[in-house]
Amino acid sequence: MTKQYDYLIVGAGLFGAVFAYEAKKRGKRCLVLDKRTHRGGNIYCEDVESIHVHKYGAHIFHTDKKEIWDYVNQFVEFNRFTNSPLAYFKGKLYNLPFNMNTFYQLWNVRTPLEAKAKIEAQRKIYSHLSEPANLEEQALKLCGEDIYHILIKGYTEKQWGRSATELPAFIIKRIPFRFTFDNNYFNDAYQGIPKGGYNALIDALLEGIEVRLGVDYLKERSYWEGIADKVLFTGCIDEFFDYQCGCLEYRSLRFEQKLLDMEDFQGNAVVNYTEREVPYTRIIEHKHFEFGHQPVTVITYEYPDNFELGKEPYYPVNDVRNTGLFKRYQELAQSRKNILFGGRLGQYTYADMDDTVEAALNLIRQEFVNQ
Repeated sequence: MTKQYDYLIVGAGLFGAVFAYEAKKRGKRCLVLDKRTHRGGNIYCEDVESIHVHKYGAHIFHTDKKEIWDYVNQFVEFNRFTNSPLAYFKGKLYNLPFNMNTFYQLWNVRTPLEAKAKIEAQRKIYSHLSEPANLEEQALKLCGEDIYHILIKGYTEKQWGRSATELPAFIIKRIPFRFTFDNNYFNDAYQGIPKGGYNALIDALLEGIEVRLGVDYLKERSYWEGIADKVLFTGCIDEFFDYQCGCLEYRSLRFEQKLLDMEDFQGNAVVNYTEREVPYTRIIEHKHFEFGHQPVTVITYEYPDNFELGKEPYYPVNDVRNTGLFKRYQELAQSRKNILFGGRLGQYTYADMDDTVEAALNLIRQEFVNQ
């Protein structure tokens, strides 16, 4: 018996939307479900006083792949936003990423030669740490005291919810230094924000595709699987299998949003707060993503949070235990021939948006390789 849909896509985020668009383009009948009451997943934007508020944290599209940049630009034009965050520590501001502006602010050095000498002198103190036992030793070996204590330690401990001496060294494999006065955070050739916000991109991808919101697929999975030939699941893979191998660990976030009766609060889209004593990790001022001139502004305080069921999972804890656990879930997934798993939750990974688009395109190519 012919089923009503070729693909049931669980999750109206970026991965699901790209897959749905490509499947529809190939003549397939698609139904997209999402348990949230909006499309877009974590790149959803809320309109507040004509400001596109990134409801689930700052999202800046960047890529070094021209084909991915051209792909998303066919749906919506991107602006020229350049990510240049600042770091706040005990009343002082520092430029990010670590570049000559940062080194001048730290040590009053003016040339790359002076900066390199200062970094090397601080690193030398920890050169005896041939095999760093934890993140703190690894960071000190890579950058020395000042950069570590002012710009890395507190922020990292807040983000992961534990002391840097309790975190594995592999979290920081390298620390990039730029010996130019360049505050562009990304090295990628292409960078920007969709004009009109990310909803414009998602709406274009899902145009002409049936979408049902506020629907929890897992509560009636037998019904939903019965109306489609295949299911693409972009939720948590451990939840799909009812946690039968155990729960995968995540870090979560919570957000405190404020509408302020002023034109500009901090003069920048993102300011990181690197002191351990400050409970939030950054303040986002959303109007700066699109160069807004509204008479008011919206800011969001971003707080790291412990993950528990019912909270949104953001960052996978990719340690040995969780990596092994995920492999067991992957083995279970391979036995479900009519179920595809994708997205950051389905693949238990932290993925930038360009990687998400590319992964969805790769999956669709695998699906239609013989068609």
